[in-house]
Amino acid sequence: MLMALSSVCLFFVGYAQQFSGSVAVSALFAFGDSILDTGNNNNLNTLSKCNFFPYGRNFIGGKATGRFGNGRVFSDMIAEGLNVKKLLPAYRDPNLSKNDLPTGVCFASGGSGLDERTARSQGVIWVPDQVKDFKEYIMKLNGVVRDKRKVNAIISNAVYLISAGNNDLAITYPTLMAQYTVSTYTDLLVTWTDNLLKSLYAMGARKFAVLGTLPLGCLPGARHTGGNFGNICLVPINQVAAIFNQKLSAKLNNLHTILPGAKFVYVDMYNPLLNLINNPRASGYIDVADGCCCMPTSPVPCPDASQYVFWDFAHPSEKSYMTIAPKIIEGIKKNLA
Repeated sequence: MLMALSSVCLFFVGYAQQFSGSVAVSALFAFGDSILDTGNNNNLNTLSKCNFFPYGRNFIGGKATGRFGNGRVFSDMIAEGLNVKKLLPAYRDPNLSKNDLPTGVCFASGGSGLDERTARSQGVIWVPDQVKDFKEYIMKLNGVVRDKRKVNAIISNAVYLISAGNNDLAITYPTLMAQYTVSTYTDLLVTWTDNLLKSLYAMGARKFAVLGTLPLGCLPGARHTGGNFGNICLVPINQVAAIFNQKLSAKLNNLHTILPGAKFVYVDMYNPLLNLINNPRASGYIDVADGCCCMPTSPVPCPDASQYVFWDFAHPSEKSYMTIAPKIIEGIKKNLA
């Protein structure tokens, strides 16, 4: 199912592949939410899981692996684009091979966020708890590699891919509007992101690619609320997302002055997806307002997900990820070299 290496030592052959110039990427680690989750929720007591048909119908073998989409998700594509591996396995997959450990795993959990209330309300893995999983992972990696110097090299030369904030803004914040203004809540999210990055830095991480949120007001789930019937994106929700993204980008621009040796790149997910929504025909899409699958207004999946920007009520289709990924990968290579 997963493209495990034939032996741990083969990792060090792959490690020689070039990331940019003479700098190699050792591994990819993903943290956050369903944009990156590759199956960590499968065995949790939560409704936020998708290890069932029609999810995964375009995945290898048509298998529903717990990825929130019709095929591979964004973390898989970044792993492949950085010449790490084609599929990024879920850390909590009981069938995870030890041979996959040296080249990275996914800790992300669909439905999770930076705010503990987001994760707890859905019974998924809160982002700080994903960091605890990473700490456990390092112990396992030491047992596999059995060379502290090589373990340190893997950790420090890996890319840390993070997507968090989508669920906090889309799910949790609407319940807290009487308590927080948009400004104060987005400030909190940036502070929690800062704490996350510093925690990973203290464990040896040095290369960070941090995703902004999607254009949340354009998600099918948002467009079909309040009698809107999918006609337009909800501008106020997009404005909240844009405010967070702007603050997050500014924070990342300054963090290298505080954390010596660390490199950061802000990954814009908002504008590339918004461009697909605003110019669908340029990329061969026929529907930008609906999900191909699992919509209350259309419970039967569409015949061809590649014609839809979104797979379901909240997640881009595999084709959408594939369309926006190349430029993002080039940006990661350039800025983290």
